[in-house]
Amino acid sequence: MDRELLINKYNVPVPRYTSYPTVPFWGDKKPEVSEWLKVVKRSFDESNASKGISIYVHLPYCERLCTYCACTKVITKNHKLEDSYIDAILQEWKIYLNTFGDQPILRELHLGGGTPTFFSPENLKKLIIGLKENSKLHPDYEFSFEGHPNNTTREHLQALYDVGFRRVSYGVQDFDPEVQHIINRKQSFEVVKEVTEAAREIGYKSVNFDLIYGLPKQKLSSVKDTFEKVAQLKPDRIAYYSYAHVPWKTKGQRMFTDADIPDSAAKRALYDLGKEKLAELNYSDVGMDLFSLPHDELYVAREEKRLHRNFMGYNTSHTELLIGLGASSISDAKYAYAQNTKAIKEYENAADKGELDLVKGYFLSDEDVSIKRAILDITCRRELFFTENLKEYLPKGIMNELEVMKKEGIIELSEEKLEVTDLGMIFLRNIAKPFDNKLRYSQKGSDKMFSKAI
Repeated sequence: MDRELLINKYNVPVPRYTSYPTVPFWGDKKPEVSEWLKVVKRSFDESNASKGISIYVHLPYCERLCTYCACTKVITKNHKLEDSYIDAILQEWKIYLNTFGDQPILRELHLGGGTPTFFSPENLKKLIIGLKENSKLHPDYEFSFEGHPNNTTREHLQALYDVGFRRVSYGVQDFDPEVQHIINRKQSFEVVKEVTEAAREIGYKSVNFDLIYGLPKQKLSSVKDTFEKVAQLKPDRIAYYSYAHVPWKTKGQRMFTDADIPDSAAKRALYDLGKEKLAELNYSDVGMDLFSLPHDELYVAREEKRLHRNFMGYNTSHTELLIGLGASSISDAKYAYAQNTKAIKEYENAADKGELDLVKGYFLSDEDVSIKRAILDITCRRELFFTENLKEYLPKGIMNELEVMKKEGIIELSEEKLEVTDLGMIFLRNIAKPFDNKLRYSQKGSDKMFSKAI
């Protein structure tokens, strides 16, 4: 089938599959903390010694509102808030240390936001030293953080480098001044160039740029100019992803209208141009919206079929226990998920008492575990073997759906396995969707739950 027709067909709301089941299907019941910690202990005992664990820290503060952003954040210029929040994270970490009963082996640590570089270099260093205390480092550990180009200083980069960070991700989005104005994120090419070069001079081995297509006021000329500037800096990785317009979830997106946003045809043109530029610059398609140069560890992991995906996105660690620290953070203990309260004061009060304040969670059934593994195999390894265990949970008619995808050229299919073709990399979310039993049998509509695939 023609590629344009395929894009029209598959450009529908579909989950991003950072988890299975996806968050809308977890329900609203608060999980029992004691039951959650039992699952954490089980996952830790099974995997810590062989794979280590991952930590995600949510640092929610930002000095300015980026109107496109749908993340959990608090807008403030009061930096006195830093101390109590850092202390709360370290108190929460102690709860997990006590649960483990043995030294955790840190394989992966990521600081996300919000704006992690809102926090002072001294406080970030204090945080990391506290997390590393009473822990071991995996021989192949990887520490990374998200930096805002406007407030990531050389002191930030050096302080985090000194405690083990070697990867940084900068939110660039678009260099067009008109686009930057409407999304309230003004940052010059010179600033991005300065922080990129500073990271490399200090010794960071991987620099990522986040770029977004489909932003309000964005045009083909915007994307062309952005990639011409990106080509001068050649980041090791690029996340090129679709702007998700969800004004019912975030007030900031109500500051512009639908008329400001590229329509479906214009958005596809922006996507196509970006993909063309990525190919010209020798970036390879690693996974959903993620591209890397051939020397990058992510590309190597893709080739060796050892990519993993969790709430932090694609990574090379393949740990099975992810502890989310901070307000709104989500943890993944292989057999269960849990999310902290989004209210910072409530989070800090609970941590001060040595307690967790969980607002949402989900305990996986045997079926869920099998489907979760299948979706990870599709989205990370580009292949899925139809094991007897998996076949037990596959819905009737799924092979007919997959046969259609085979005829369209986006997968190869046999009785034993499914393989994603190069063309199919655009449609990874759509290929995973038939295996999503929760979505298949749900009475909920997906339009208000998920962004469109492209």
